[in-house]
Amino acid sequence: MSRTFADLLPTSLAAESLADLAPLSRADDLLLLLTRWVERGWLRALDKAFVAFLHELAPDDDPLVLLAAALTSHQLGHGHVCLDLFETLKEPDFALSLPPEGDVHSEAMLLPSQLLEALDGAHWCKVLAASNLVALAVDGREAAQHRPLVLSGKRLYLRRYWAYERRIDNALRQRLAEHETVPGDLAQRLTGLFGPVKPGAVIDWQKLACALATRSAFSIVTGGPGTGKTTTVVRLLALLQAPAVEAGKPLRIRLAAPTGKAAARLTESISQQVRSLDVSEAIREKIPSDVTTVHRLLGSRPGTRHFRHHAGNRLPLDVLVVDEASMIDLEMMANLLDAMPAQARLILLGDKDQLASVEAGAVLGDLCRDAEAGWYSPLTRQWLESVSGESLDSSGLHEDTEGKHPLAQQVVMLRHSRRFGEGSGIGQLARWVNQQQPEEARKLLAVRSHDDVFSLSLKGEQDRALERLLLEGHGDGPQGYRHYLTLLRNERPPLDCPLDDPRWAGWARQVLHAFDTFQLLCAVRKGPWGVEGLNQRVTAALLKARLIDNDQQWYEGRPVLMTRNDYGLGLMNGDIGIALRLPERDNPAKHVLRVAFPRNDGQGGIRFVLPSRLNDVETVYAMTVHKSQGSEFAHTALILPDALNPVLTKELIYTGITRAKDWFTLIEPRNGVFEEAVRRKVKRLSGLMLELEDAVERGD
Repeated sequence: MSRTFADLLPTSLAAESLADLAPLSRADDLLLLLTRWVERGWLRALDKAFVAFLHELAPDDDPLVLLAAALTSHQLGHGHVCLDLFETLKEPDFALSLPPEGDVHSEAMLLPSQLLEALDGAHWCKVLAASNLVALAVDGREAAQHRPLVLSGKRLYLRRYWAYERRIDNALRQRLAEHETVPGDLAQRLTGLFGPVKPGAVIDWQKLACALATRSAFSIVTGGPGTGKTTTVVRLLALLQAPAVEAGKPLRIRLAAPTGKAAARLTESISQQVRSLDVSEAIREKIPSDVTTVHRLLGSRPGTRHFRHHAGNRLPLDVLVVDEASMIDLEMMANLLDAMPAQARLILLGDKDQLASVEAGAVLGDLCRDAEAGWYSPLTRQWLESVSGESLDSSGLHEDTEGKHPLAQQVVMLRHSRRFGEGSGIGQLARWVNQQQPEEARKLLAVRSHDDVFSLSLKGEQDRALERLLLEGHGDGPQGYRHYLTLLRNERPPLDCPLDDPRWAGWARQVLHAFDTFQLLCAVRKGPWGVEGLNQRVTAALLKARLIDNDQQWYEGRPVLMTRNDYGLGLMNGDIGIALRLPERDNPAKHVLRVAFPRNDGQGGIRFVLPSRLNDVETVYAMTVHKSQGSEFAHTALILPDALNPVLTKELIYTGITRAKDWFTLIEPRNGVFEEAVRRKVKRLSGLMLELEDAVERGD
């Protein structure tokens, strides 16, 4: 039996907390209830404002439509692309934050879970399908153009995000249907790049990834740190470019990454890899090493969501490689695919287990949902073995005998880490976390059987052991922040050197490199264990230790992080610079602060910028794990908050651990938070590529 919003109100709650609403319409009852949820922090003010706007558009619509709209908007704010109606009813508290402990009965109020528990999913879908605010996905894009919500089966979307998903789905469906011409001597070319198969050797997944990518306009190479994603893509580019150069028609290849920091790392890494490639100079010259940001590649238009390159003005390229693809959100991926020429190849690189993008969607995770199991069809498997010489008999991969996994045919997961071998504590800790084995991870931290993994349990907020670690590191092992500030003072060029003396740039490069040897990562921004509180605490500790001269806004040694792209200065979101005292151009006897940034050119170039020109920077002794993606530090310390927080998941912990190259330290203000975080997994709802799989099952 269908029920109205009024029927869903428990009698006691209606009498005690909604008695004053009798003269109002039931939609107004809901709006007032949502206002109270906003006051409690269970909804955002933006979610309530969106619902109020919809109510103005359709004042007579069923309040259940407005409730669904509020939850869909709220879910979007938490990275979900859509609202899964039945999933929400199964787990009412996963959709909205739980009330603070002890706060539930402070005044009579209808709780989100109480309201959702009383709903019937089929009836809710029926009400939504009948609404003038909701378009049905089966009716197509034109029907959705004039309605703010779209219902696709049991998933409810804001129209724009449904459109992003469809654009991505359609583009990938077309690309997967296109079969590229593979060189007749592909097997010989692969042997030339990777060497012959050795008896008893482990499977060369890099070789398989290169082979698979030659046959389609779309492919993904995923894998953890040190598995050789960059090595793979450089050899792949040589594999693609060689026949084109030999035919006198070299391919136009572009490389991109989501942030300036990630672009700089890839530029440096690819430059080194290209130099060591065993190919002719003619081919080597046509493999680029210059990496740009995705925003700059597409031609970002400041102040708008639009780009210079789009479906009507495609990118002038034949091959595009995008690194750190886990950081790319749904909207950006839709824009990127729109701008790709139909005949061009798109190759995505990234770690599917890392944190997803800050904005809505977990695109790489969705596209790699079959990567672990493989799910290659017998045809794909047979072809791979024939061109690579590798045998997949011992791979343990699942086989797709029914053709239900079309996307999996173009995805390869690299499985052997060269950075974190069997003896690496960091690698083992990352694996335990990724497998959600907190007890094993704790055992590894407690036993101290590895000299690259440390832990520090704090005895309260004022425990000075934190300052000692952040300034000094661990004895003769990993360094803290004293290292770069000591180098800054001891290696400074003579003060009478003019600014154009190359020694200043060399010194700045040394200081920046030294700063990269240690980084404190946080899970949250606010509070004593967040970025803001810890940046103040580190600054105070450095001042007390006389490692910096003052703690005002600008001082020598202050490290800063760009928080937005500044195309005028050529600085990208995520770039890190350090304030240094340098001679003035016209008066070397006088010194002024300038901020040194790496040029991200792979050549070690340095850019000096006056602090007055930097509007979007923040101190970066501590940064969030999200901001650290695409970066790598010799010693990484991850500090957890003293209470469980929604952002604490195994993906965040894994990403923090894998930013460390040589040493990792876990800092814990309270026991148990680490274990709880590792047990929790990011669950971002979307329908990406599900329609493709449904279409395959239907035989479309």
